[in-house]
Amino acid sequence: MAALHRTIVVGGVAAGMSAATRLRRNDEQRHIVVLERGSHVSFANCGLPYHLGGVIEERDDLLLQTPESLAARFGLDVRTRHEVVEIDRERRTVLVRALETGDEYEEAYDELVLATGARAVRPPFPGAELAHTLRDLGDMDAILAALEGSAETPSRSAVVVGAGFIGIELAENLTRRGLDVVLVEREAQVLPPLDVEMAVLVDERLRAHGVEVRTSASVTRVEPGTVTLDDETRLPADLVVTAVGVVPETGLAEKAGLDLGPRGGIVVDAQQRTSDPAVFAVGDVAVKRDALTGTGTLVPLAQTANRQGRLVADVITGRDVTAPAVLGTAVVGAFGTTAAMVGWSEKRLRAEGRQVRVIHTHPSDHAGYYPGARTMALKLLVDPPTDAILGAQGVGEAGVDKRIDVIATAMRGGLRASDLADLELAYAPQYGSAKDPVNMLGMVADNLAAGITDTVQWYEVGAEARDGATVVDVRSAGEYAGGSLPGALNVPLDELRDRHVELPAGRLVVTCAVGQRGHTAARLLRQLGRDDVANLDGGYRTWSRVAGI
Repeated sequence: MAALHRTIVVGGVAAGMSAATRLRRNDEQRHIVVLERGSHVSFANCGLPYHLGGVIEERDDLLLQTPESLAARFGLDVRTRHEVVEIDRERRTVLVRALETGDEYEEAYDELVLATGARAVRPPFPGAELAHTLRDLGDMDAILAALEGSAETPSRSAVVVGAGFIGIELAENLTRRGLDVVLVEREAQVLPPLDVEMAVLVDERLRAHGVEVRTSASVTRVEPGTVTLDDETRLPADLVVTAVGVVPETGLAEKAGLDLGPRGGIVVDAQQRTSDPAVFAVGDVAVKRDALTGTGTLVPLAQTANRQGRLVADVITGRDVTAPAVLGTAVVGAFGTTAAMVGWSEKRLRAEGRQVRVIHTHPSDHAGYYPGARTMALKLLVDPPTDAILGAQGVGEAGVDKRIDVIATAMRGGLRASDLADLELAYAPQYGSAKDPVNMLGMVADNLAAGITDTVQWYEVGAEARDGATVVDVRSAGEYAGGSLPGALNVPLDELRDRHVELPAGRLVVTCAVGQRGHTAARLLRQLGRDDVANLDGGYRTWSRVAGI
């Protein structure tokens, strides 16, 4: 009788467990071993901040599977607290250390799947060892123990270092526990992956709920009860948590001589094979292919990790499948507001020298006449020569995730920006509008691609005015009185047809609240003989959020 095929999976969370369970579904006869150095497998690490905040009340709800349940349902040999310390590629064996006893032993493999994930970056400031990170249940338990402190002195203040997605979630949940939270970010904005005019909306929401936000600030040292910033500000801190990013856990692969990418991560082909055909890598530890450039990138997201785990199991069992390029779709919540993105940001595109057409809108999440409509901010980034969608961002209280998901799907399907106008999306007044916000983005994109209208951005309008353009505010007199761009002339849209002769000669930049009336005004003025007219994209609402930047 032929020996059973043996596959070893190193790492038992998202990518590793997806690989192991899919392997079993594909091949009942295979011997599958999962080696996890931590104490748990298949846990919901994305839910960790929400248990800290009490939103997920029961710790056990984060434990999706156990070695026993995986053995019963899938026949997997899952060993926690067993660390792979060495790979012998020539002999196709791994050296395993049982962490509870210190004993070491070898396991042979036909295929080896590395799903070792990523580890939290620990900043190099003095006292960093006093700060917590949040990657697994052990980290969460340590934070909970620190929060409880002693009966006499429970934690009352917290400093979160890093205002990315995890930092935002920590700030929210620690605030919900009643702590005074300071969020420190070395970049000039929270959520650095977003563009500033979108991130500022999240910043406002954090501050409105009591979080003290300090941007363009760095921690220089941590001492018991105190964090010191680079301007020598001393912050009270019963608890310090760093959330400044992660790096691929590649020590095992590097020691084995596998090829690594320039920014870390294990280099893999389209079927997740490493430089050794018998060794595969999936999830956060593996280099992905960027959907916009085709170049290597690191995207530590759970959805991608799970998808790659499933795919590698199919490859190992003989299916001819390949991993798609990644878009980096992500979402985060903060005190009832949602921020989401897909693809590249404008600042990243411009830093790479890419051409980009920018569209801002401020639609309601559903029909305005139906009760409860709430405004969101959307941003679409388009390649001018091809009309390809390069990225999108959204911030708002409702409906943001839905719109970003639609755009992500359109990008995966290769739709152009103008094609968004023709998507048939579900409509009823309580769910959307007859012209859904995604449709409206497509309509604006079509107008720009066809040359029907021209726009300028919030950061360009000041230079336009200095170069001699006249800014014309077409909102009502009451709106204008409440605030407008410096030097703007007020000619309400409904009066513009009769009063356009009052406008000075030369270039005109029209503005309204969010850009819709401005578009109508620009079209009217062009047809009245004013050829050099542009609309302020996103209107006064976008400009006013970041006017001081």
